[in-house]
Amino acid sequence: MAAVSFSVRAITLDLDDTLWPFAPIGARIDQVLYEWMLEHSPATAAMYPVAAMRELRERSFRDNPHLHHDLSALRRLALAEALEASGASMDLLEPAYEAFYAARNQVEFYPDAVDALARIAAKVPVAAVSNGNADLDRIGLMQHFAFQLGSREHGYAKPHPSIFHAACERLGCGHGDVLHVGDHMEMDVAGAARAGLRSCWINRTGETWSHPELEPDLEFDTLTALADWLDAHLAA
Repeated sequence: MAAVSFSVRAITLDLDDTLWPFAPIGARIDQVLYEWMLEHSPATAAMYPVAAMRELRERSFRDNPHLHHDLSALRRLALAEALEASGASMDLLEPAYEAFYAARNQVEFYPDAVDALARIAAKVPVAAVSNGNADLDRIGLMQHFAFQLGSREHGYAKPHPSIFHAACERLGCGHGDVLHVGDHMEMDVAGAARAGLRSCWINRTGETWSHPELEPDLEFDTLTALADWLDAHLAA
């Protein structure tokens, strides 16, 4: 996909599967929660081993579409149901959630991600815009960001245009002067494009673009390639 020239005054950046892969985090969360329950509520662990807890979480997601912007609330719902069904004390809910959240924020960055992010943030303001519930302070990256805007805080999740517009307003930029960067065809690229932002698809897997409506303005396989493009583009 040919890179074209346009104004970039700021960047909004997705987190999960853009700066780090989420699959290893999800697997670790499942195991950490199971081991935590084994120690603190063996009856819950017996009733909800890893597969059963995952099924409960997925059902909670399906049954509560009004909470799809708030993954933390959905996680608490699943944990509360597991504790209640197994006869455990509800006093365990917040400690169980904290065990989950600590594991959720243990990330393994893509090899290029941190250096490229630092290069990008040195050029233009960067705002994190995510449907997930990662905490950049815990992860240790907040110094590279102007702010973090999550769907829970905002009230709507990507690809809803309002979360992109809210980020642009906080950045003090017109929609067309902001480049949204992310891995997801619909949530990131199409959502940003419909909201009037420029879009960059980070395609680390070599996937063929297949969205029926829209194409990204830019496509790179690493954040380093985006940083290189910004260097050349802003210099020009």
